[in-house]
Amino acid sequence: MRYSSTRGGVKGQTFEQALFSGYCSDGGLLFPDTVPQIPQKTLQTWADLSYVDLCKEILPLFVDDTEIPRQELHGLIDRAFSRFRHPDVVNVARLKKGLNVLELWHGVTLAFKDLALSCVGQFLEYFLEKRKKHVTIVVGTSGDTGSAAIEAVRGLKWVDIVVLLPHGRCSRIQELQMTTVLDDNVHVFAVDGTSDDLDYPIKQCFVDADFVQKHNLISINSINWARVMVQTVHHFYAYFQMCRSCDQEVEIVVPTGAMGNITAGCIANMMGLPVKFVSTVNVNDIVDRALKQGDFSMADKVIPTSSNSMDIQVPYNFERILYLFSGHDSTLVARLMREFEATGKTVVPKNLLDKLKAVMRSYSVTEADTLLAMRTCWEENQYLLCPHTAVAAFYHMAQESSCLRVCVATAAAAKFPEAVEKAGLLPQPTPELQALDSMPTKYQDMEQGQDWEAMLRTKIQSVHSK
Repeated sequence: MRYSSTRGGVKGQTFEQALFSGYCSDGGLLFPDTVPQIPQKTLQTWADLSYVDLCKEILPLFVDDTEIPRQELHGLIDRAFSRFRHPDVVNVARLKKGLNVLELWHGVTLAFKDLALSCVGQFLEYFLEKRKKHVTIVVGTSGDTGSAAIEAVRGLKWVDIVVLLPHGRCSRIQELQMTTVLDDNVHVFAVDGTSDDLDYPIKQCFVDADFVQKHNLISINSINWARVMVQTVHHFYAYFQMCRSCDQEVEIVVPTGAMGNITAGCIANMMGLPVKFVSTVNVNDIVDRALKQGDFSMADKVIPTSSNSMDIQVPYNFERILYLFSGHDSTLVARLMREFEATGKTVVPKNLLDKLKAVMRSYSVTEADTLLAMRTCWEENQYLLCPHTAVAAFYHMAQESSCLRVCVATAAAAKFPEAVEKAGLLPQPTPELQALDSMPTKYQDMEQGQDWEAMLRTKIQSVHSK
């Protein structure tokens, strides 16, 4: 398997090269040159596999045996999931009125990002130990990615990680999960801006090819292919949990921010999995407008909501989706994305939009309806939803259907006590999360008026030279 840029300027990358890449030098994102095809008979043989065993079947399709021998890859996968709280790693909660919740949050930081990043941490350590090479990871987070990335690499000999978080726009617990990590290889900036704002200085560093090469920069946001690759697995697992006979279509409802999760789902669909998707968003609705009308344009501002990880104006993985459904048309994708970067808007061509609509629909949910879904689910099931999962659950509650359907739960409600209280409910914190309040913190502010790119470059240079 080889990987190329969605914009056509980088070709023939190995999995190792993809793992150690952020944005490509042409501004694009890496994507596999071919999408593996899974025959119906193979799907049926996978239907009873555990989540971990499914990983062992699917991930080797994207990682050549010459890069990581299969048995060694299996060992990395086993280690990646050894710290998960649930014996099955992923669980489906079957609630009243047909509400099925795919719990992806049983990892260390109680968020679905733990699934992919636990694997990414193992992959990085595998290659870095072989190469005796140091890298600096740079991560922008809207909430959960930062803490999951930190947990994946904290204390590793060959890695430093620099995280930019949107100060005051995450939940208090999300921030504390990052700022209370004191390991020497962890460096956190609290940015006075949105998650879109903090992505800009990061991208400016990554499109500077000389700077990237000199300082061995990588990203493990969902711009990193390995993140998306691992996320394909839980869509297969969700399908098999809903339809072991493999003879019906399943609708997967995905709370959507940067679109990494639903990109993975679309790849699973292209691999032959009989699934379709509903991309649910909050009032920051660029994805909803893009999928309904082809209107991929930024609004005047980001509106803060309880589902803060979805308060996004630039869902960068939409580029991968355009590339996938256009048949890897890098010329078209480059034109659309450069227009978007220059003007803040572009229009998805109708023929391409029709292909997207054949696989996924979209739905926008208000803040009031998000909180209503949280209350309704508690009243009917005594089950707390996080506000992001509630966006998906509201779609289910509002759109009755006889189809097989599962809603993706991206995080545990315990991480969002402010939202739980706003919904009129009682938070249920875990002892680990309660302990964060009394722990010392370590971070640096990035304030309005400062040169964020220069500050980031200075930190990267100091880390590299230590």
